[in-house]
Amino acid sequence: MNVMLTSVGRRAYMVKYFKEALGNKGKVFVCNSDDKSIAFKYADEKVISPLIYDKNYIPFLLDYCQKNTINIVISLFDIDLLMLAQHKKEFEEIGTKVIVSNQQIVEVCNDKWKTYKFLKKNGFHTPASFLDMREVINKIAICELKYPIIVKPRYGCGSISISIAYDEEDLRYLTKKVNEDITNSYLKYESAITKDKIIYQECLKGQEYGADIINDLHGEIQNIIIRKKIAMRSGETDIAQLVDEPVIKVALTRLGQITKHIANMDCDVFLVDGIPYVLEMNARFGGGYPFSHMGGCNLPKAIVNWAEEKRVDKSMVCAKTGITGYKEIYITEI
Repeated sequence: MNVMLTSVGRRAYMVKYFKEALGNKGKVFVCNSDDKSIAFKYADEKVISPLIYDKNYIPFLLDYCQKNTINIVISLFDIDLLMLAQHKKEFEEIGTKVIVSNQQIVEVCNDKWKTYKFLKKNGFHTPASFLDMREVINKIAICELKYPIIVKPRYGCGSISISIAYDEEDLRYLTKKVNEDITNSYLKYESAITKDKIIYQECLKGQEYGADIINDLHGEIQNIIIRKKIAMRSGETDIAQLVDEPVIKVALTRLGQITKHIANMDCDVFLVDGIPYVLEMNARFGGGYPFSHMGGCNLPKAIVNWAEEKRVDKSMVCAKTGITGYKEIYITEI
């Protein structure tokens, strides 16, 4: 059993988790579009791939997977998910299982406007969202909305260019700035498909939580692991406590049942006056998964077992509550 992690970036911990899950049964391969990845140090095999939007990206992966007998492919990057979902059948034809949700769900997760519409349609609480700055200004003028307003890329990831506007001057300036940030980053690729590149959202006041919504490879719900966010750094949870919040679990269980996503969905939730507001959905392992793993969840091992059509006990995808985790920063040499 060989596992390939694409767009691995700096998630060296995922390489370690899958190596532990495989034991001596196989290798962990990784690829990235450049070699500036700490994950390269820990993988059994590594390769530099074309950029995701390069026409040679998928042919490269198919060829590499076939030559190296890759059984499972898992992406750790939002933009990559859509490409893999679109070509999932081609990988299946060479005997490689891509652990990715269907294209429709990936599109919903990657596009924050589609996320908002999807959540509203299915009866979830979510912050009011808009694509037109003028509509935001008008609604504030008639007291249907108030500052502060969150301004961020519609197809953003990694908290790139998320800003807070406290008045109209801020709003206009940040709209221009976020547009420039999109143009000057990899966000320009997905953003190119629409003229509305920015989304405006009401700023919720409440406790923020992250969660792993865990489904099996058939899209059936297995568990919800919830973490209370205590500190954030560079768009990722830095300190968190694993908690039991029944009202959040009920809402996210229903979300997992509706999406029927594959494996993990990383989700952000605000609890406001006892009501869970779903903010974002990411159809992949997120930066908060290590806290779940620390608590005893072993989703990488579960995925390997599911792929081998082995039975997975529910305890494998559960985590103890009451544990507080801290991410550590240290220097290593490659």
